Amino acid sequence: MNLTAKIRAAKELSDALGCIVREFHAETGTLHLLEEDGLLHLKALSGDFPPPVLTVIQKIPVGKGMAGLAVARAQPVDACNIQTDTSGDIRPGAKATGMEGAIVVPVFSGARVIGALGIANRGERNFSDPEKAALIVAGRALAER
Repeated sequence: MNLTAKIRAAKELSDALGCIVREFHAETGTLHLLEEDGLLHLKALSGDFPPPVLTVIQKIPVGKGMAGLAVARAQPVDACNIQTDTSGDIRPGAKATGMEGAIVVPVFSGARVIGALGIANRGERNFSDPEKAALIVAGRALAER
């Protein structure tokens, strides 16, 4: 069964997100969706997050942090190592996860960005263009739910 079929077959959003995390050999994942207040709201997560991080990632403004930037730019935001990144795209909350290699892609419904899908690894990781494209496809499958 391919990843899109697994996402569609999952009973809960968190199960679908878990399929994505496993497919990409990551340790954690998050799904945020835009709500009427204009903020990204955490809808699903996979993996262990420190309690202070969970508090910070419940609602994210568009344009802030990796998820907010992915939505604002309508393109992936990634870092080989968020612990040492100096781009300005990484917020202290992301560093508090203890993860290193991370990517967040916009979630599209048609041409409209409706959220952000993120995965991360404990070690350094560069995401290839095909992986980025596959994550965007996975996000579209999540949006269909």
